[in-house]
Amino acid sequence: MNGGAPVPEQRSVSGGVPEQPTGPAAERLGPAESAPAESAAADDPGSAMRYSVLGPVRAWRGGDRLAPGTPQQQALLAVLLLREGRTATAPELIDALWGEEPPSQALPAIRTYASRLRKVLAPGDLASVSGGYALTVRPGALDLTVAQELAAGAEKAAGSGDLCQARTLLNKALGLWEGEALAGVPGPHGRTQRTRLEEWRLQLQENLLEMDLEQGCHTEAVSELTALTAAHPLREHLRELLMLALYRSGRQAEALAVYADTRRLLAEELGVDPRAGLRELQSRILAADPALAEPETPAEQPASAPVRPAQLPATVPDFTGRAAFVAELGDALGSVGGRVMAVSAVAGIGGVGKTTLAVHVAHAARAAFPDGQLYVDLQGTDGSAADPETVLGSFLRALGTPESAVPTGLDERAALYRSTLDGRRVLVLLDNARDAAQIRPLLPGAGGCAALITSRVRMVDLAGAHLVDLDVMSPEEALQLFTRIVGTERVGAEREAALDVVAACGFLPLAIRIAASRLASRRTWTVSVLAAKLADERRRLDELQAGDLAVKATFELGYGQLEPAQARAFRLLGLADGPDISLDAARALLDLDAEATEDLLESLVDTSLLESAAPGRYRYHDLVRLYARACAERDEGPERAAALSRLLDFYLATAAGVYALERPGDQLHAHLAPTEVPGLAFTDRTAAWDWLFREASCVLACVRQHAGGETLRRAVDLLFAAKDLAESGADARQYEQVAVVALAAAEERGDLLAQARARTVLAHSYRLTGKLTQADEEADHGMRLSAAAGDPVAGGYASNIRGIVAIYHNRHTEARAYLGRAIEEFRADANRPSEASALSNLSRVLLQTGEPAEAVALAERALAIYNEVGLTWRLANGRYALGLALAASGRHEEAMDQLSAALPVFQENRQPLWEGMTLFRMAGVALDTGEPAKAATLAEQALAQLRRIGGDWRRGNVLTVLGKSLFALGQQGRARACWTEALGVYERLGRPEASEVRELLAHAPQ
Repeated sequence: MNGGAPVPEQRSVSGGVPEQPTGPAAERLGPAESAPAESAAADDPGSAMRYSVLGPVRAWRGGDRLAPGTPQQQALLAVLLLREGRTATAPELIDALWGEEPPSQALPAIRTYASRLRKVLAPGDLASVSGGYALTVRPGALDLTVAQELAAGAEKAAGSGDLCQARTLLNKALGLWEGEALAGVPGPHGRTQRTRLEEWRLQLQENLLEMDLEQGCHTEAVSELTALTAAHPLREHLRELLMLALYRSGRQAEALAVYADTRRLLAEELGVDPRAGLRELQSRILAADPALAEPETPAEQPASAPVRPAQLPATVPDFTGRAAFVAELGDALGSVGGRVMAVSAVAGIGGVGKTTLAVHVAHAARAAFPDGQLYVDLQGTDGSAADPETVLGSFLRALGTPESAVPTGLDERAALYRSTLDGRRVLVLLDNARDAAQIRPLLPGAGGCAALITSRVRMVDLAGAHLVDLDVMSPEEALQLFTRIVGTERVGAEREAALDVVAACGFLPLAIRIAASRLASRRTWTVSVLAAKLADERRRLDELQAGDLAVKATFELGYGQLEPAQARAFRLLGLADGPDISLDAARALLDLDAEATEDLLESLVDTSLLESAAPGRYRYHDLVRLYARACAERDEGPERAAALSRLLDFYLATAAGVYALERPGDQLHAHLAPTEVPGLAFTDRTAAWDWLFREASCVLACVRQHAGGETLRRAVDLLFAAKDLAESGADARQYEQVAVVALAAAEERGDLLAQARARTVLAHSYRLTGKLTQADEEADHGMRLSAAAGDPVAGGYASNIRGIVAIYHNRHTEARAYLGRAIEEFRADANRPSEASALSNLSRVLLQTGEPAEAVALAERALAIYNEVGLTWRLANGRYALGLALAASGRHEEAMDQLSAALPVFQENRQPLWEGMTLFRMAGVALDTGEPAKAATLAEQALAQLRRIGGDWRRGNVLTVLGKSLFALGQQGRARACWTEALGVYERLGRPEASEVRELLAHAPQ
């Protein structure tokens, strides 16, 4: 365990399986049992023996499974295997198989069992030695010894601080168990060894869980610890680990309830109080001990190296001047003394060198921040500023927080971020901030840390910040920068011309750097040639005198050197919104083939006007994008709209293809706006889905950009075709925001069809995030507008959504009507998959109205349709619906079969919402069948999965089932904590489920 949590007892990682006692040779078994001579087959690798005792006793010879014989014969084999090659005497074997009351013919029976074993084992492996038997087991041939070696390796890795390797090895060791060790083996020896091996297995599990908590995997650990404490209720160490895992998961009330349940159970069963470690942990939780919130390395073992991010961009080797600012900022950062966090904000116009200065200062101050440096470009100079919640997620992962432990919500991430930085000395560089509101959640808040911020705006509303206003360079500094890039010899020969150049650049560092770089790459040019070129472009250079115009004029230097095809590509690429652009999308936008497109884009990268974000992906610096758009507005005319139209067509055609690949038989493609540009064609579902999720930000940016004018309908259709993004969790919020924008544009334009579809996709998004009232309202509008527009797409889907919401609100009559209408709409459109979806939903209505047999029949019809059209992962939705119907009909085993078959499909297809809901439904079935421990484990897994998507209402449902499961396990305190939290959710949402939870709490012991 870590220093932040109590360790009741010290264990080795391996747990130390004790060796078997050996006794003296007492009686020979007779000459008839002497070992035969070994045959050549014994050395044949194909005939090598393998054995298993971590489960049923089994043996293999080569690839063939052998029959180990009767239970008594298996018991003899088990004794010999566990002796690890040492001789077992006759009295020892008799005692092991029968104990104090052996049969009168025990010795002949032993001989018979041995004789039979010899016939199936490799020749020579079972030998008579000194009045007993010994079995030769080759290295690695027995699963138990393999497990022991893995556990020993884990202990060694943990001792050296490599917890990742230790966890891997322990997982492999535990994976060798296949149920109860020595399952079905009779006799006192079998019983003793089963107990011994089960205890060792538990020790390994506890050690693994301790490591999980040390590495921040507390959310995942809760599920397994819940199951283990249910199976071993008196094992206090497991209870202790569960308390800590719950506390670190933000579930303090449940953590304290575990202690109360443990104290009550120990008093009732054993008449004792919890041991000191549990009592101490309870006190520390009550006191909100900060040491519990963050894993620390135990003093007993070498510390594993903490994650030290080093994210600063490279400083430029030719950094010049700014001495006063460097000293000022260096002094501000150097004032960090462990008590107060330093915040410095550098403001100035675009291109003035804010980032270059900040990066240079940050590198110079690295020694003062030994625990790392974080960096992010907040992209605050345009409309796509980085979301602080997203940035915090990236920072937390960079600081070593596992993906699974990163919470949702800005406030939760900010709190964990500050806790993670507590006690560390980390420098955070926040580049290109939009305003103070954007960066406040990103400030460390811990003494010893510092934040350095760059922005175009002066952050006078950032309390306590050291503000620096950065102006253009002095003429001397500007000339020095120019000289360092071009070379002393060339500039020294034409000093006056060089001064003319830097003056024409307005002394802006970015402009000077671009001009000097162009000159440095052209050895045949003189400085005078460059100065003359700048003079010829006097009209454009005049724009250097004010604001962003100065930046645009600076980029004119590079733009003016481009070939016509390069210049066109530069202008048009800048038109597209989104963080970057793929080569395929650029090809469509430019209306060129792939090879020509790549050649052009790579040539622009060479000029530093475009950046290579990753292989096959490109992006502009935000200032360059502004300049490229200005050029396009000046030089392109009608081609601007044509290029963006081609890009929209590309995204729409590709997204429609992905949609169709996932939903064979769905008719959406027949109702989408026509496109003139083809999209990518996929035959592999994984590649198609990878494209959709990889391009999510660009696709949604394209919808936002085109939500208006003549492109409105195509933009809304793109949103409809990409609606799987609303179910992914990662893109759900952005999808919803774009849907709101699209709806507003459709209303402004008065386009009924676009309004109907925009409201329908917005209702779909709201439903997935648990905003049921808003979903119902939007779907209602969508239904009425679709009727007015004659649109079967929005009509069917909106009706289906209204039916689902009505189910959630127990409005059965309405649900029947809406789902019936949806089925009619889908049938009229020959949309078989969507018909199956509506039938599945209607089956749930019949469950609620007490018609389980009819519900099962409907769900089976839906599943038959899914099978008929050959749907991919959507088939799992059919199994899910059938599982619900079967469960309500009391056919629990069949229900669990259907849900269990659906679960891995949802997991493989990145459907976190449906994965979580399936786990939740499986928990309900397990609870109904009297398996509360299994139900609690499944509910915990559902809770962990739904923390990112699904909304509070679904979380309340899972907490209710989890509470019921825990109550059945005798953990009343923790059950009350779950129900109390669920009640708060239901009351806040005004949900009718609140009355059931109040009833549960009313009858639960305090």
